[in-house]
Amino acid sequence: MRQSDNITLPTVSVAAALADLFFNPRRLLLRWNWKTASLSACARGTIFFIANLGAGLGAAIGAMGVEAALFATLAGFYGALVQTFRHAQPAWAATMTVMILIPAFNHTLEYFMHYASGAKRIAAGVAVSISLSVLSAVFNLFAMRRGVLIVGDERASLIDDLRRMPRLVFDFFMTIPRALRTVRICHRATETLRRWRGKERLS
Repeated sequence: MRQSDNITLPTVSVAAALADLFFNPRRLLLRWNWKTASLSACARGTIFFIANLGAGLGAAIGAMGVEAALFATLAGFYGALVQTFRHAQPAWAATMTVMILIPAFNHTLEYFMHYASGAKRIAAGVAVSISLSVLSAVFNLFAMRRGVLIVGDERASLIDDLRRMPRLVFDFFMTIPRALRTVRICHRATETLRRWRGKERLS
């Protein structure tokens, strides 16, 4: 049984999570997330390799190396940052905070790193990378709230995390359709109640 199945941590406010980051930045180092670092380096290195192929194989390999090295380091810290908001409520505010903090920091540094290394097609790679950052930040928070991709006392093995990934990906992309369905059901129930009350008044 995973340790996360046995531990229930209290929720915190988004403001408290931000204060924890501000007053205890050392925790990002202690919570460095090797899982998100490994997965992100592979994904982003591939993106920059493909984006720079038009400039030649050497440029593509160079861009891939810079990106993989950068995010092998940074993604561990942003994984730690996301994990800080794992128990933060309300969930929508935690999600918006993560969506803003991670891309703002990561991609400013990313752009200058590639500029300094002489990459030819920085804008295309960074644009795709920003989109991936927003999506991955939201997904990572979604996964970490369910005990996946976390490090520390509640962690499971990376193999266990990867086994749960297909179901998590499905649930993640079904979140919006399910939310819309719930809103539609609530709307119908409200309309039915309104009509029933209207009939009662007439009778």
